[in-house]
Amino acid sequence: MSQGSNFVDYVKICCRSGKGGAGSAHLHRDKHTATGGPDGGDGGRGGHIILKGNTQFWTLLHLKYRKHIIAEDGGAGGSGHKFGKQGKDEVLEVPLGTIARNAETGEVLFEITEDGETKVLTAGGRGGLGNAHFKSATLQTPRFAQPGEAGKEEWVVLELKVLADVGLVGFPNAGKSTLLSVLSAAKPEIADYPFTTLVPNLGIVSYRDSKSFIMADIPGIIEGASKGKGLGFRFLRHIERNSVLLFMVPADTSRTIAEEYQILKNELQEFNPELMQKPHLLAVTKSDMLDEELKAEMEKELPKIPHIFISSVAQQGLVELKDLLWRAINAPVGNE
Repeated sequence: MSQGSNFVDYVKICCRSGKGGAGSAHLHRDKHTATGGPDGGDGGRGGHIILKGNTQFWTLLHLKYRKHIIAEDGGAGGSGHKFGKQGKDEVLEVPLGTIARNAETGEVLFEITEDGETKVLTAGGRGGLGNAHFKSATLQTPRFAQPGEAGKEEWVVLELKVLADVGLVGFPNAGKSTLLSVLSAAKPEIADYPFTTLVPNLGIVSYRDSKSFIMADIPGIIEGASKGKGLGFRFLRHIERNSVLLFMVPADTSRTIAEEYQILKNELQEFNPELMQKPHLLAVTKSDMLDEELKAEMEKELPKIPHIFISSVAQQGLVELKDLLWRAINAPVGNE
């Protein structure tokens, strides 16, 4: 697989945050003071484990072989009200669209959707208070201080949902990878057998006036995918983050185009009904073998959504397709 093997969209890591430093129980002493009061400083906070969004990352590959992420412990407080050193935070850069969830309960903790956005995944322990906090009128020389709070250790799952403007949805061999390779500089593996594409591929499609949008080629969906058949719902989640869904049906399909569109639509609806709210467009691929008369005949049976006949190999209808996609991406919500 050319670039496929480098695409990682699921990692499970053990996060251990730093424990807080202990407070100091020091009593003030110098050459003029034999029995001074408490002057113990607070302990430093333990290091957090933080996720940070970065647009330059497209995959979680860099975390695949880092099973244990360990942050630094906080330093102990010192005399003279000196604070302990704060533990160094471990910052993990992740692609946009990364979801963090608890590995044991499956509960979603948060998601990272913006460049530079930071969220604490595992918080470090708080530093203990020094004995200076515990002095009072009745207890003028407390000889104790607070220990630091323990850090947390937990298993966390990071999942990536690809963020793209247009998601290509279709059965295996519908021509999705070919379209992506023609419209963008992406080089997905293309061959004449089903499931050539095993991982999502992203490409940047250039449009008029130096504008561009991102297109995602999702591995082929088959009937029963929402129940785990074929590649199952492992890649259906990538469709959730796309603004516009472009359904691709080859002109030489054994079923009718309307039937094939309906099957794809049903799979998406069973997986997540919210996908029905997104704008749907239909592209009839491999249409270089159709004449105008046949196209006019087929148009009568097409579903009532914006549609277009294209051929990636013969470069037919691609400019019109880009116009159609651009209008759908930038349409006000609720107009589709």
